[in-house]
Amino acid sequence: MGQNIFRCRNCGRYTLETVCQKCRLNTVRPQPARFSPKDPYGKYRRLARKEGDLCRK
Repeated sequence: MGQNIFRCRNCGRYTLETVCQKCRLNTVRPQPARFSPKDPYGKYRRLARKEGDLCRK
């Protein structure tokens, strides 16, 4: 059985725990979501990313 690695969003430390020992905040998995060609929301995610880039310029 493998273990998952987590990352704290606040301090950036990597841990095997779901709560950061330094910040006491929840950690997240640093890996991106698995790719699926049948992604029903991919169109909307790409559109939101494109619109977000236009707002930053």
